Amino acid sequence: MEFTLTEEQRQIRDTVAEFVDEEVVPRAAEIDETDEYPADLVDEMADLGLMGMPFPVEYEGAGLDYHSYAIGLEEISRGSGGLGTVVAAHTSLAGNMLYEFGDEAQKQEYLTALNTADDIGAFALSEAEAGSDVPAMSTTAERDGDGYVVNGGKLWISNGSVADTVTLFAKTDPDAGRNGISSFVVRPEEDDGFIVEGTEDKLGDKGCPTAELRFDDMWIPEDRLLGEEGDGFVHALKTLNGGRITIAARSVGIARAALNEAKSYAQQREQFDRPISDFQAIQHKLADMDTKARAAELLMHEAADLKMRDEDYIKEAAQAKLYASEIAREVANEGIQIHGGYGYTKDFPAERFYRDAKLSEIYEGTSEVLRNTIAQQLLDE
Repeated sequence: MEFTLTEEQRQIRDTVAEFVDEEVVPRAAEIDETDEYPADLVDEMADLGLMGMPFPVEYEGAGLDYHSYAIGLEEISRGSGGLGTVVAAHTSLAGNMLYEFGDEAQKQEYLTALNTADDIGAFALSEAEAGSDVPAMSTTAERDGDGYVVNGGKLWISNGSVADTVTLFAKTDPDAGRNGISSFVVRPEEDDGFIVEGTEDKLGDKGCPTAELRFDDMWIPEDRLLGEEGDGFVHALKTLNGGRITIAARSVGIARAALNEAKSYAQQREQFDRPISDFQAIQHKLADMDTKARAAELLMHEAADLKMRDEDYIKEAAQAKLYASEIAREVANEGIQIHGGYGYTKDFPAERFYRDAKLSEIYEGTSEVLRNTIAQQLLDE
């Protein structure tokens, strides 16, 4: 594995970093305060090709490798954790479902519009009683002529209230367990019975609407089925596995933001007639913060490298997501500590980084579930 960025990867990093510094960072506190979906920033990212980074140009994607995608998402998340989730849910989940499991017609119609951000994507898997336990879902899709009638509901759906294309999981054979789950493309504006019940008031991740969805006798045509009936559980696992790399990227971006802010504050804040960065206790905190962020970044790129080479990366993606999400919280926590009392106020972004970091330990596989996955893969080696 090559640890030096290519010229193209450096250009991607610098281009996204410049956009983030000029457009996202100045808006981050406002987004956090209002919790409004920043549609204008999404449009600007689309103009830069950031809403379809890893997909081929034939579908209007940017054709970037997964390292570049992770680097881009890391930079976006450095500016706003919520905006990072908007991009990750849109690209890694909804977009990847269509790219990996859609037929050519579905890719041309739906993936192309996602890559240009003419449409926004969401991934509807979780339910109130079926989070980590996917086969416990109760949403059903029953055959009805040349289509399906969907009934049920989904919870915790990132982008759910603003999405134009939703990849939905439902049971087509309720008695078959995980083998009875299928996946579909849903179009909220076209499909009667698609209802947004509301959005969550979350601790962090502001700007990314997290919706509760309900489906009341929602009919969808059979050409919206992804793959074959019964493929949905495998689709979900494969998609989430790749998505964990990008949640690691989001976490690294937040950790870097927390580190940069803490370093800057420590160099300016004086106590006992000297900057607090002169004190060894603060230096050790900064050293540990940087080391953890660097280690998480390397785990992220190792998983991305395996994915690009089409090798098994289940364990590596789980490790990257687990470690990066936990160190992001730890680094953000130390950032607050370095700020002292100011870190506990909204006058500085330190507390926002902590709130944004916490989510990464929960979604797309909790830390507890990921430890199970890692152990199972390790014992099977």
